[in-house]
Amino acid sequence: MTSPYPVPPEPSWRKPAGILLILLLIALWLFLVTSAVELLAAHFGGLPAWVEMTIYVVAGIVWIFPMRPLLVWMEGAPK
Repeated sequence: MTSPYPVPPEPSWRKPAGILLILLLIALWLFLVTSAVELLAAHFGGLPAWVEMTIYVVAGIVWIFPMRPLLVWMEGAPK
């Protein structure tokens, strides 16, 4: 007797590799942003809290845009 449900596709190595790459890229982004804020603070003798908060909020939103190609790659080629 055959199952009425479709056979699931073979698991892809792209998703685990993509997740690892995303985590590495987030760590790199974190390092770059915090280093930039520290350099700015050292250059200007400190930054007001609202400036730091603004930088971190913008950086927290902007990081997702370069991830789109990686996420598309993780899903695989369209069939």
